[in-house]
Amino acid sequence: MQIKISAVIITFNEERNIERCLLSIKDIVDEIVVVDSYSKDATKSICEKYNVRFIEHPFDGHIEQKNWAKDQATNNYILSLDADEALDKDLQKSVLIAKNDWKYDSYKMNRLTNYCGKWIRHSGWYPDTKLRLFDRRKGEWGGSNPHDKYLPVEGAKIGYLKGDILHYSYYTRQEHLNQLEYFSEIASKDLYQKGKKATYFKLILNPIASFIKAYFLKMGFLDGLAGFHISRLAAYSNYLKYLKLIHLSKKN
Repeated sequence: MQIKISAVIITFNEERNIERCLLSIKDIVDEIVVVDSYSKDATKSICEKYNVRFIEHPFDGHIEQKNWAKDQATNNYILSLDADEALDKDLQKSVLIAKNDWKYDSYKMNRLTNYCGKWIRHSGWYPDTKLRLFDRRKGEWGGSNPHDKYLPVEGAKIGYLKGDILHYSYYTRQEHLNQLEYFSEIASKDLYQKGKKATYFKLILNPIASFIKAYFLKMGFLDGLAGFHISRLAAYSNYLKYLKLIHLSKKN
């Protein structure tokens, strides 16, 4: 059967990315809903150039914002993207095929990340399969902030679409470092609220294991210098998360 799709995007200060995202979906969806956390840049004015429903809403967390955002759509069939993502040509065609012949409750697709100008095909970053096209009546956003994921109901039928989400992640390594600081703060608080404990053993061992996994087991060395930086920063991210969890536990 043919269905109507609403694209849903959450934003905050995404003037660098949002137009690329909108251009990749404007001809294949029936509605675009942007839920913005009061951006201070040109995000809103860029969205106004396109046929977008622009809604401002306070940000309470990635999971909470995405669940609220999907409920603002007119249609039950949702294509969920981040502002720094866009569909490649093959994935655009695949979404149109699914739209005209909907067979599953939700669909997965691969995500290919651009890191400082280089497409990363190893390091544990590809294929990075994501579930991003779904019937919102048969699932919800969950996971652990800031790493949200869509969770279909038990027994849901899941299909797979050819093509890639193109993810323009970090333009510089400093941006990556800044994001790690921000995400580790959120992740440590989330772990603490769930009653998780950190030890100095984990603080030392887990970052080492993260580097070995990304650089050797996931063949990050094939991504060249970018793969090395991704692997070492994966280790550093792990270290920060557990260090901040230890500090939270001592403080409280």
